[in-house]
Amino acid sequence: MAPENRIKVGLAGCGYWGSKHLRVLNELPDCELTAVCEPSAENLGKVSKAFLPEFITDDFDEMLESDIDAVVIAAPARLHYPLAKAALLKGKHVLTEKPFATTSEHALDLAETATALGLTVMVGHTYVFHPAVQYLKELVKSGDLGDLLYVHAARLNFGLLQPDVDVLWDLAPHDLSILAYLLEEEPMVAGARGAARINPNLAEVAHLDLEFMDGLFAHIHVSWLEPVKVRRLTIIGSKKTVVYDDVAPGEMIRIYNKSITLGERTGENGFAPPTYHDGDITVPFVKQDEPLKLEDAHFMDCIRTGARPRSDGWQGLKVVNILESASRSLYNSGSLEDLTPRYYFQTNNGAAEEGGNGHTRANGRVNGMDRRTNSRGRAGRRNGTRALTKGQVRE
Repeated sequence: MAPENRIKVGLAGCGYWGSKHLRVLNELPDCELTAVCEPSAENLGKVSKAFLPEFITDDFDEMLESDIDAVVIAAPARLHYPLAKAALLKGKHVLTEKPFATTSEHALDLAETATALGLTVMVGHTYVFHPAVQYLKELVKSGDLGDLLYVHAARLNFGLLQPDVDVLWDLAPHDLSILAYLLEEEPMVAGARGAARINPNLAEVAHLDLEFMDGLFAHIHVSWLEPVKVRRLTIIGSKKTVVYDDVAPGEMIRIYNKSITLGERTGENGFAPPTYHDGDITVPFVKQDEPLKLEDAHFMDCIRTGARPRSDGWQGLKVVNILESASRSLYNSGSLEDLTPRYYFQTNNGAAEEGGNGHTRANGRVNGMDRRTNSRGRAGRRNGTRALTKGQVRE
């Protein structure tokens, strides 16, 4: 693409994720990385000089005054909201790493600001761009798994401990965004338990339970303390089970033709003897395209065409809303939190109901249907303004 037609991008942050964006942005043909903002000389020293533009600054406002069209924010979580808001107010399109913000109020503000200004705002929910997750999306939609019974996710690693958010806010956004993308609905109930063993203020391991309106149950295990890296998602259906293992190249998706059915009730206790079906294991071909590169390319395309991003600000708000409820539970001895979002999201082929922004205010109906109660027979309470929990950043 001719240089004059490329989208000029500034990168904020050259740490773990920022260094990856630095490489990818240099590889995209319709992107010109013209500015980098990084206050750490140590971080700058770790990246390839070939990827760095001439304009390097430690002043974000100075970068915003340049002729960039868009900003990619890969800074610490506590800075996502102020940096993204400043960039939007300067007329820049924004892609920010997860979490989108550290409160739902801030996430909502960013989404509404971008909508009002006609700008693209996108969240780094990288896995919704992963070819394996795309395959899972089609598999779930096809009905081949049968009725979905249970979902289990494990995202475990040795570090990296974050200074400003706990393990839920650092790792769980990946799995929450995947579930939101695959299921196209939000949970009604959230509960979390965990432990803070290294830093007494921020949990390093957590177990998150979610229950959806139709009774589907999901469990997410995240940890910074595990010696073995695990990135696995299991979806159990009434007909088949699929396992997505992100650390198994060449065999990321395995479909197990296994199911259990109950026969007719017999005997005094009405016992229904189970029948176990154990069939073949299928390992389909999945492309090896880099998810982060697909994500950044999608950001460029949405800027150019005005299309709604797959992981837009409203999707980011949805994930932050769940994280807030999970945090209240985590730091309140695992209490179950009814979770009724203040905003419902239209999911019919990405079409939005109101004003093209993809959300409708909570009014007792979800996509044309009456709001349903959760398994405890109560509609979830709305998440009003509450004090921040220990797992969230204090500005």
